[in-house]
Amino acid sequence: MSGCIRAILLDIEGTTSSLSYVHDVMFPYVRQHLAEYLDQRWTAPDLLATLELLAADAQRPSVDTWLGAGTREQKQQIVVDQVFAWMDQDLKITGLKQLQGQIWQAGFESGRLVAHVWPDVPAALKSWWAKGIDMRIYSSGSIAAQKLFFGHTDAGNLLALFSGHYDTTIGGKKVAASYQSIVADWGRQPNEILFISDVVEELQAAAAAGLQVLLSIRPGNAPQSSDFPCLHVQDFAAVTPWLDGSCTKAG
Repeated sequence: MSGCIRAILLDIEGTTSSLSYVHDVMFPYVRQHLAEYLDQRWTAPDLLATLELLAADAQRPSVDTWLGAGTREQKQQIVVDQVFAWMDQDLKITGLKQLQGQIWQAGFESGRLVAHVWPDVPAALKSWWAKGIDMRIYSSGSIAAQKLFFGHTDAGNLLALFSGHYDTTIGGKKVAASYQSIVADWGRQPNEILFISDVVEELQAAAAAGLQVLLSIRPGNAPQSSDFPCLHVQDFAAVTPWLDGSCTKAG
């Protein structure tokens, strides 16, 4: 680490939360409840707006041209089949992420979903917040989904600890320009920001934009092999000593 860290940008999967929770709980929840959600909300304005995004993702000019003139059940089945296909491909597209977020919202608000965070994360976040560190999230999941996630964790509501959120609408996570846009939006110097992620390519992009970086090593994370120089962290408590000093009290 070099220079004063005044802000921390965090990934979610493999960093604050286990990959298995997202892939083994949250994504299957969407598959299990998608048809029910579509049937219950079919004429709701929020779902209609999302369907327009899905139509655009399917490269169709409108929902009507995408779904055709079949019955309500037939139209809903087209949506289900397409969403499942996109999820199978692990695509990071806006309409899909928005629909997933809406289904997760219903799950979190009903208490059927409770977000996992690693045991060391809540105490570290609160410690950093107390030191005046400005924290934000950057994830491929939608901003709405991020807020739901941290508002309903197994350690309680952690949402108030974060001052901002970014998703792929600002750009891909493996692209340096995305981090430049985040820096500009944040209004900070790049080297004041520490980015923590479990993916080396994301760290390389962030470092190219001038951010400081740490590789998150958590149980279940995919092995990362690279000559790219970056420090590793397995417990957020280990980051806290690097933040001590008068520079963390400013800005």
